[in-house]
Amino acid sequence: MSASPHPAEAVLRRLEWTVIRRLDGLLQGDYRSLFRGFGIDFADLREYQPYDDVRLIDWNVTARTQTPHVRVYNEDREVTAWFLLDLSPSVDFGSREVNKRQVLAEFTAVLARLLTRQGNRVGAIGFNGVSDFVIPPRGGRPQVLHILDKVQSQPRLLRAPQTDLAAFLRRAFSTIKRRSIVFVVSDFISRPGWERALFDLNRRHEAIAVRLIDPLDMALPDLGVLVFQDAETGEQLTVDTNDKGFRRRFVAEAQRAEEATMEAFGAAGMDVLELSTDDDLLDAVLRFAGMRKAQSRGTALAGGGMS
Repeated sequence: MSASPHPAEAVLRRLEWTVIRRLDGLLQGDYRSLFRGFGIDFADLREYQPYDDVRLIDWNVTARTQTPHVRVYNEDREVTAWFLLDLSPSVDFGSREVNKRQVLAEFTAVLARLLTRQGNRVGAIGFNGVSDFVIPPRGGRPQVLHILDKVQSQPRLLRAPQTDLAAFLRRAFSTIKRRSIVFVVSDFISRPGWERALFDLNRRHEAIAVRLIDPLDMALPDLGVLVFQDAETGEQLTVDTNDKGFRRRFVAEAQRAEEATMEAFGAAGMDVLELSTDDDLLDAVLRFAGMRKAQSRGTALAGGGMS
């Protein structure tokens, strides 16, 4: 009788069968539009067309031929992607069958596998409020398994210092040298003041916020008297969820925090993908694909139809 597969191998096999295989049909080979490279190489010259970006006009050739010509570039399709993974105690929360950490792990595995199947490299940096790990970028399925195993093997801390997302983002900024796609996968429950670090990260790289949420983050049902415990400090608080006034105050505070978080993403100029613990992962990846296509169309329009 053969041995059971390693936990990371079992999860990746399941995702390859239930999510990635179905994405192959739904995306219909459109992966390259999701993960664009950053380098460009000069390829050719051609006559100027009305929709071309005037910044691409080659004035020397134009003067010599008396006909406007533009330079045409080939995009370097190779992508390096990094996953910045928040493994602090708050991501171990989940009011449904799965918690935020499981959503983080499976989303990361799917996106990393989509990338590596196209010959790209992926790396990861994880933090839990106590220690960090860095997995340098590499290609191939074994790299995806390595990242998934590292996430699964991180201990679930009962208590840790309050998450300092700003400090983690600054460390990632100094670690990632080459321009990359950077997925910041977090619930963004942190000490305040991380907005500037996120802005700096997105200015150097192409950063995407993947925000982990749970239905109970925004509203509390009437469940009677409950004891709440802060996942990071261990502090406990007894509340009566029968109290309509308390539930209203909870919703108002959650909405205030939501608006502040979304304003921070907007100020950083970042795309945001929200992943809930009750989401279907396939639908979430398709939302990401739609977001990337919309961004690509917007970039093309802003560039004046640049080839």
